[in-house]
Amino acid sequence: MIFASVSQFLAESGSLPGREPVAIIFVEDVSEVAATVSHHLRLGFVQVLLVGRLAVDAAIPDGEAITRIDEPVRSRDDAIAILNRLIDRLAGRWVYWGFNAEFLFYPYMESRKISDLTTFMTEERRDHVFGYSVDLYAADLDRAQDGVSRQNAHFDGSGYYGFHRYRDGQELDRQFDIFGGLTWRYEEFVPWERRRIDRVSLFRAIEGLRISDDLILSVPEMNTLSCPWHHNVTVAVASFRVAKSLKRNPGSMFEIETFMWRRSTPFEWRSEQLLELGIIEPGQWF
Repeated sequence: MIFASVSQFLAESGSLPGREPVAIIFVEDVSEVAATVSHHLRLGFVQVLLVGRLAVDAAIPDGEAITRIDEPVRSRDDAIAILNRLIDRLAGRWVYWGFNAEFLFYPYMESRKISDLTTFMTEERRDHVFGYSVDLYAADLDRAQDGVSRQNAHFDGSGYYGFHRYRDGQELDRQFDIFGGLTWRYEEFVPWERRRIDRVSLFRAIEGLRISDDLILSVPEMNTLSCPWHHNVTVAVASFRVAKSLKRNPGSMFEIETFMWRRSTPFEWRSEQLLELGIIEPGQWF
C-alpha cells in the first residue's frame, strides 16, 4: 500500500494488523534500499513502513508487509519529526527505526526472531533496548566512492568510549554518552551534537512518547543502558550513513582518501562477531 504523505497515512490507514514488531525505515537516498528492507524482513518484522521518496527502479520486495509513505526525508531532523508523528499510532507495538543502508543486529539473531527479543525484553519489564550505531565503510574508496560496499564492508574494531550523562550538573542514573567510529576519527568534520553513537532504535511505542533532535527519549528510563538489578540485552545498528556523509560533504570528501586504519576490521555480517568484541551484549538469560 502506498500513501502520499504521513498525514494521509494517519488519516486513512487505521491500525496496522497484528501486534508484532514494526520496522520504520527512512529513505534518504538510493543506497542499499532493497538490501535494508530484506534484512529486516529476515529478522521477522511483519510490517515495514518505508518512508521517503523512492527511485523508480528501487527493487524493494513486494507484499503486504511493506507500506510505503512517499513523504520526502531530507535529513535526520525530518526523520525524527515523522517518527514523533507515528509513535502514537503505533502505541503498544515494539518499533525499530533506522535509515536505508542501516542494519539492525542483536544477539543470536541468526536463530532468534525480533519477536523473541521484544518478548524477552517485555518479560524483563523493559520498554526499550539500548544500542549503538556502528559505522561501516568501504575498504576501497576508489571502487566505492560513496563509502558504501556491503561486499567489502569494514568497521572499527576498537576506539569506543563513554561517559556518564549529565544534565544541569547532575549525573543521570544509568545513562551514558557513547563515542567512537568515524565520528570520533573524523570529528573535525562532524558537529559536536552529531558525534554520539548511542541510540535507542528499538523501543515499545507509548502514547505521548517523543524523541528529541539529539535522539533522547522523553521517558528518562528509556534512555538507560540497563535496569537497576542486572544487565540487559544491547543491540547495534550497522550503518553506512556517516561514511556516505563524509564522502558527499564538500568539506571532507577530498580530505579523506581512505577510511582504513590499523584497527579496521572486516565486517562479517553476523551477530557473533559483535558479541565477541563486546559491542553488543546478551544480558542475562536471553
